[in-house]
Amino acid sequence: MSDSQLKQDDTNLDTQSVTNKEDALFEQSAVHKKGLGDLFGVVLICLLISFGGFMFGFDTGTIGGFFGMGNFKRRFGSYKESTGEYYFSNARTGLMVSIFNIGCCFGGLFLGGLCDTHGRKFALTFVSGVYMVGILIQITCQQNKLAWVQYFIGRIVAGLGVGGIAVVAPLMLGETAPAKLRSVCVSFYQLLITLGIFFGYCCNYGTKQYSADSTAQWRVAVGLCFAWALLMMGGITFVPESARYLVQKDRIEDARKTLSILNKVPGDDPLLQSELDSIVAAVEAERLAGDASLKELFSTKTKVFQRLVMGVMIQSLQQLTGDNYFFYYGTLVFTAVGLKDSYQTSIIIGIVNFASTCVCLFVVNKFGRRTVLLAGSITMTCCMVVYSTVGFKSLYIGGYSADAETSKSAGNVMIVFTCLYIFCFATTWAPTAYVICAESYPLRVKSKCMAIAVGSNWLWGFLISFFTPFITAAIQFSYGYVFMGCLIFMTFYVFFTVPETKGLTLEEVNEMWLDDVLPWKSASWVPSSRRGADYDQEALKHDEKTGIKRFF
Repeated sequence: MSDSQLKQDDTNLDTQSVTNKEDALFEQSAVHKKGLGDLFGVVLICLLISFGGFMFGFDTGTIGGFFGMGNFKRRFGSYKESTGEYYFSNARTGLMVSIFNIGCCFGGLFLGGLCDTHGRKFALTFVSGVYMVGILIQITCQQNKLAWVQYFIGRIVAGLGVGGIAVVAPLMLGETAPAKLRSVCVSFYQLLITLGIFFGYCCNYGTKQYSADSTAQWRVAVGLCFAWALLMMGGITFVPESARYLVQKDRIEDARKTLSILNKVPGDDPLLQSELDSIVAAVEAERLAGDASLKELFSTKTKVFQRLVMGVMIQSLQQLTGDNYFFYYGTLVFTAVGLKDSYQTSIIIGIVNFASTCVCLFVVNKFGRRTVLLAGSITMTCCMVVYSTVGFKSLYIGGYSADAETSKSAGNVMIVFTCLYIFCFATTWAPTAYVICAESYPLRVKSKCMAIAVGSNWLWGFLISFFTPFITAAIQFSYGYVFMGCLIFMTFYVFFTVPETKGLTLEEVNEMWLDDVLPWKSASWVPSSRRGADYDQEALKHDEKTGIKRFF
């Protein structure tokens, strides 16, 4: 027998022994006796962690509608003597809506790090408290010329809290959920955002019925934000601390208890012990490498820098899909297409958004991250082309003017394609961007990388929400062509830079990055513990096709 044959036999034996070991552990474990009903506990825990997304969504769903309410205009707007009416300038509208994103950006960068020093649970509780302070500042605004400044400051402070939540919640979800359910559980964050947006639209529809003399038109919604934060703080007390954080702090037995709660198995379960050993080994390896520093974020050797750039781009591009163009200014957009009660249409959009995100919980887990992102970019491009072209060419009869008559049929087409666009966004880019970031970074630099990546999302959110009133005033619905260009770019960017991580543990995702696999071949990558004799690692690092040919 030749040396190569002996080597192949040894490899086959090694692979078989690994497989047999995994099968033996599974048979000994109580996990294989569990049914779907036993996953309810971990799902409920993930929903509690995700509730911060509801707080953000509710704010997004209400703020745009405030600007059409009489009392809100009187209290925070400017008075025009020539007409005897109150109004909001484009600058003030943009600032009051968008400054929230700046607060979120800084909150993510500076408060997100609390999860490393004080734990995930404490961090979520603290940032929820910061959010409540911001809400109190907003709801106590009195009638005076500087009332809008106080509201403006309250928006910043509330944004600090939501920004911290946006970093800590997906991070904790990624560490809490089992590998096979990770994409679903991390998507809960986006699901709760969409539910919050829907409830925000419904709240505005209800409170607009109040008299224009009543502050209840907007204070009811702002007060509910305070109630949601209280629920968040209460719910998080029932959530176990992250096992990975506990191992970092040498609290091994506490980590064992967390894994036992999440998996509903005894603390001495073989598979639980195997998972705990894997976490301990990963943490020890990171300790040997030394403390994480900002310099490490720029390391190309460990692929941290490449992952950081990818995360920043994915989060930025999620905003550049144009989703907040509809969510922040939905009521104003539909007023422009001739609808008398744009609040009702916003509720329809909210329903489509939430229902679509429910679909995504199954889509991302079944088809993988890359496929979902690519499909989303292509379908959203088609929707945005139709929406913008109809708005630019057919909406205004005889051309655009302030008092131009609008075409009802064109307006209906735009509403239909708005709903189609939101369906495509909610089932693809909305949750998957958070899934990608939650599972791409090594534990030692995860909070820093996520803070920067999510911070870029908030920064672009600020730019889009601030400049949208000015841009739409200048070019109306041609604005959609800008987002169309971004969507086309996104398609190519995802194909060439984003690897497939479906079904991998967080440690295996890190291994894949270190193996230097080409993103468009990453779906064929196999972790070292499960490779067979015929596995060709080098084939995944090279491609005979060059340039754009790889795309086809």
